[in-house]
Amino acid sequence: MTYEQQYRAYLSLFEKNLSDICERYLPTSSRVSQAARYSLLAGGKRVRAILTLACCELLGGTPSDAVDFACAVEMLHCFSLIHDDLPCMDNDDFRRGKPSCHKAYDEATALLAGDVLLTECFEVIASSNASDSAKVRATVELAKGGGSHGMILGQELDLAYENIPATEEILRKIHRNKTGALINAAVQMGVCAANGSERDHSILERYAFGLGLVFQIIDDVLDVTSTEEELGKPIGSDIENGKVTFATLYGPQGAMDLAKKLNHEICSELHEAYGCKAEFLVQLAEQLLIRRN
Repeated sequence: MTYEQQYRAYLSLFEKNLSDICERYLPTSSRVSQAARYSLLAGGKRVRAILTLACCELLGGTPSDAVDFACAVEMLHCFSLIHDDLPCMDNDDFRRGKPSCHKAYDEATALLAGDVLLTECFEVIASSNASDSAKVRATVELAKGGGSHGMILGQELDLAYENIPATEEILRKIHRNKTGALINAAVQMGVCAANGSERDHSILERYAFGLGLVFQIIDDVLDVTSTEEELGKPIGSDIENGKVTFATLYGPQGAMDLAKKLNHEICSELHEAYGCKAEFLVQLAEQLLIRRN
């Protein structure tokens, strides 16, 4: 299959399974669950879910072995987006071209919708058909990626440096946690589903954190070069909030040059380790480098 065909195949499997999970864990009789569905089913690139499926298949598993894990990581990611958009955080009114959860419902309902996604994602892992050892390891990876040593730490640091000039070293620390940690969790959960080796965990960890940093740099560039229509959310919010980003630190072109350098490094290592089997993951990294939203 071509890269596009493979991506669509992964996406189709994921979306069908996610719909089934909503039926099981997010009852429409609950307004909070309705709000969670509103955000969870709003589309998007599903990069983290695709990474889980692709990494599992890279190591000899099948995508169906990892699809529940893929849904779990997207649920936790969606929780973070709902909470990020709240007035007490980034105060964004739109997400993916639609009103943010707290605008479509209300702040209290949105808060609880994020909470229910954070809770249910771990039930999804526990109830999957994976082996007990894979479920335990996947739970640990997702908790680490989303918790006090991962995404939450990154968000805490991001808030702390809103009005304090940050160096590249600080930006890397913020985004290694805020963005990279959950991308790494997605990758590692795919490794768990395929019962990968410690070598696989180590190689793919470097790919994941590198990819996360590139993803964030491109986000920073798009925040100053794109349009609200293209992004599906407000632009220029970083500048308005007085935040230093890679784009403000080096300029859009300088930031893009850094992203290209990082992308080349992670893709070269992946090719060296896995050869042509890594082609999908290499192309995914290249596509994220040129994305417009």
